[in-house]
Amino acid sequence: MQLRYETGLTGEAYVRAEAWRDARLERCPNHPHGGCSLARHGTYARKSPRGTKIARWYCPESHTTFSLLPECLAARLPGELDEVEQVVAHAEQAPSLAAAGDALRRDAVELAGAMRWVGRRVRLVHHVLKVVIGLLPEPLARCVAEMGAVRTRLQTETALRALRTRLAEQLPVLPAPLGFQPHRLGTTNRLRARQHKMGPDPPSALA
Repeated sequence: MQLRYETGLTGEAYVRAEAWRDARLERCPNHPHGGCSLARHGTYARKSPRGTKIARWYCPESHTTFSLLPECLAARLPGELDEVEQVVAHAEQAPSLAAAGDALRRDAVELAGAMRWVGRRVRLVHHVLKVVIGLLPEPLARCVAEMGAVRTRLQTETALRALRTRLAEQLPVLPAPLGFQPHRLGTTNRLRARQHKMGPDPPSALA
């Protein structure tokens, strides 16, 4: 289970300060009144920013691992929330997904891979924005579920981080990369793709 770790740091500063060493989980989320054996459970590494480590705890009574994710990092995607936001904002203004992929991934990735990389981030962010708009009717009433529109309403170029702060209590149930719930996009289609089509009934046995 992921939990928000409020550090006030960028990803680079988090790594430079090795801020995972200062992370504290005072009580078990599953046992807020105590009575369990919650203990530090080492760290795990993230690919980006390079050198990032995330502090973990383990509750043996509930068989649950907890990790403190710095508020600047995207959930279930590599990198920072700001980086994800910039990709989506760029893609919304690009003439096509191919143009966005070509501009944003100038490494060894082929165009098809770059398009998948950009498209996944666009789908995930647009999905969570639809959910968020319903939770924040005051600033986002009738707002289009796009990064550019949400930035304009919130008057910030770091809208995802601002939303994570505003919706801190809802993060456990909000989908990634803003919240900590795994997204469900495409699950139904993948399940359908795995199912076998029903063939004709076998011939009846002769009496």
